Amino acid sequence: MSQHIRRAEPADVPAITAMIHELAAFEEAADECTVTETQLHTALFGDEPIAHGHVVDIDGEAAAAAVWFVNFSTWDGVGGIHLEDLYVRPAYRRRGLARALLATLAGECVARGYTRLSWTVLNWNSGAIALYDDVGGTPQSEWTGYRVSGDALRRLADS
Repeated sequence: MSQHIRRAEPADVPAITAMIHELAAFEEAADECTVTETQLHTALFGDEPIAHGHVVDIDGEAAAAAVWFVNFSTWDGVGGIHLEDLYVRPAYRRRGLARALLATLAGECVARGYTRLSWTVLNWNSGAIALYDDVGGTPQSEWTGYRVSGDALRRLADS
């Protein structure tokens, strides 16, 4: 078995898009996931990419993926990575792929001089939480995430 973690390439877009939809189904929110291959291709490889990706390739098959973007800390004055999605296909779980992707992203942070790697996790995803605790992640319980989307976003924009 040959395992390789690498930067996503345009040819990976169909597999990454499928994994995003698989993750949405796992998170019991499949109906909320509307991303298309075209949208993801533009986000990752368009004229002004707004996201990045890594793929775990096992014997030529995309077994896992991470999609992330650069954020900025006004307090530190430097960038960081926000991990938007990390997904390991069921047939490849319990092989250390999620940990390896996290380590790869930590390496990206260190190489770029970034001070943090951040992500969010659903409160009920105990398997992921156990991994995140094990790699030294700390819950940011003093912060409450907020989001404005859909009709509320349009109303706010029009106000």
